[in-house]
Amino acid sequence: MIGLLNHIGVATPSIEASVRMYADLLGATDAGQPFDLPAQGVRVCFIDLPNSQIELIEPLGDDSPIIGFLAKNPKGGQHHVCFEVEDILAARDALRAKGATILGTGEPRIGAHGTPILFLHPRDMGGVLVELMETPKDPH
Repeated sequence: MIGLLNHIGVATPSIEASVRMYADLLGATDAGQPFDLPAQGVRVCFIDLPNSQIELIEPLGDDSPIIGFLAKNPKGGQHHVCFEVEDILAARDALRAKGATILGTGEPRIGAHGTPILFLHPRDMGGVLVELMETPKDPH
């Protein structure tokens, strides 16, 4: 079921400051343009790495779901890890059958990459918020 690590989500009070930090301290050179995801209440920017991405997420408004996280972690921090799956509905159903809790309604929504996503409750994943992202099926 589990596929490649797609990205690490990092909550931040300032995408611009975080991009500078990754560039200045670690030499990251390939940051995309930030964009808003109003349906999820966040502003997002991806930093491309040779084998994955860092997803910087900043609150978009006072009702953003990451406001609480930043209240506990004012400087930001690791928010989630995202793994690829070939079939999000099959993954969801298999995880539910094993007793895992899918956050929200349990129905996939469209994530920052434009593909269906789900989140697993941290209590079922050793304290880690896990995002599952459906990847396009290889036509070959």
